[in-house]
This record gives sequence, structure tokens and C-alpha cells, in this order.
Amino acid sequence: MQWDPQTYLAYGDERARPFVDLVSRIGADDPATVVDLGCGPGTMTALLQQRWPRADVLGVDSSPEMVAAADGVRVELGDLRTWDGEADVVVSNAALQWVPDHLALLPRLASRARGWFAFQVPGNFEAPTHTIRRALAEDSRFEPYLYDVERPDSHGPEVYLDVLQDAGWAVDAWETTYLHVLQGEDAVFTWVSATGARPTLQALPEQVREEFVREFKARLDAAYPPMAHGVVMPFRRVFVVASR
Repeated sequence: MQWDPQTYLAYGDERARPFVDLVSRIGADDPATVVDLGCGPGTMTALLQQRWPRADVLGVDSSPEMVAAADGVRVELGDLRTWDGEADVVVSNAALQWVPDHLALLPRLASRARGWFAFQVPGNFEAPTHTIRRALAEDSRFEPYLYDVERPDSHGPEVYLDVLQDAGWAVDAWETTYLHVLQGEDAVFTWVSATGARPTLQALPEQVREEFVREFKARLDAAYPPMAHGVVMPFRRVFVVASR
């Protein structure tokens, strides 16, 4: 799958808010090293540099397109599943949901943090943005192209709490549902086409994709009708901050 940094940043402020809320709960005063796993184009990594200006901050991402788009921060190409570095603070923002069986990976990832390990993942996989896409993907018109496409997923905060407590961490876990008010035509489709729906859309041949997109947009428009001030899209997020 190829990521598109410009499409991803179309709603940059809305995507940044959970990251800011996550980092605000990390109690590290003056860490020497901070790593952002799955950093995308580095826009959030820059916020880590602002939070800890004396720290050596590094972003790691597996997408060459995202790494190439990073500006003003140190970013390197790498896979968080095999990353074997260490840091005082290890952060991952909206990335682990793309890793199958990431629960099994958590203790090893956390072990690379000397003080703090924090992550945030979407928890909205039963929202219409996902249920509509999955239903369309099972349609006989589209299923032959989509049976093995990546499907992001996550767990509730209590599951992450249990796994990391068993690994010896003190854990703060919670969830928040944001009400994003989106502007513009096909706003919800624009949002999902940059993230959760992107593997599905890329897997479809062009002509088939056009049919899929038409129907996807129509169903999303019905599920998220415009209101007086824009389209309201509820978005549940799951947060975990673990400390030694």
C-alpha cells in the first residue's frame, strides 16, 4: 500500500488532537531520547520536539512516501514490528491497528522504553465508516479483489491495560469519542480514503473502484448527513500510557 501524505493531512488538526491528548499524559520531565513509531509525515513528531526541546527525537515509519514528506524532524525508514532501538519515551500514534496481532507485540515494544510507553489507536471499527466499507467489500462485485486486503483493528482499553500490567507496567488507559465537525463535499469519504479505506481503494482496478467509490460515498452521506455547521463524525479513540 502507498500512503499519500497530502490526503492524510487534509484534516490535520482533527488528527492531531488525540496525539496532543496522549502526550499530555506522559509524565517524563526531561527525557534524553524520544521515538515516534509509525510517525507518518512527522507532523506529530515535531510536537514531541516542542514538548521536550532538549531530547533527541526520532520518527520511524515504514512508508517511503511518508518519510520523504517529513520536514524539520529526524525521520528514518523502518518497521515498528522489528524496531530494536531504545528510548526514554516511546510513542506510537494511530499505527498499531495496522499490525495484525499487535497485542502479542506490545510487551516487546514496551521493553524498548526505559521510562514511558504510550500509544493511541482508533476504536471506531464498528462505526459506519468501517461497517459500510466491509459490507461493500463482501459484495460479489468487489469481493474477488478484496478478500486479502489489510483490515485495521484494535481492542478496548481494558485489554491493553491487562496486557501491559502483566508485563510489569503501571498503566493509565482510557477512551474518548471526539465529535469531528467536517467541512466540504464528501468530507467523511475524504477522511477515510486517507486511512482505513485506503488499502481497499488501492486494491480495486480503476473501473471497479469508480463503482465502489460512488456507492461508498452515497452510503456514507446517508450515514453522516450534513448538519447546520458541517458533517459530524463521531470518532472513538483508545489511549494507553504506561510507565516503569
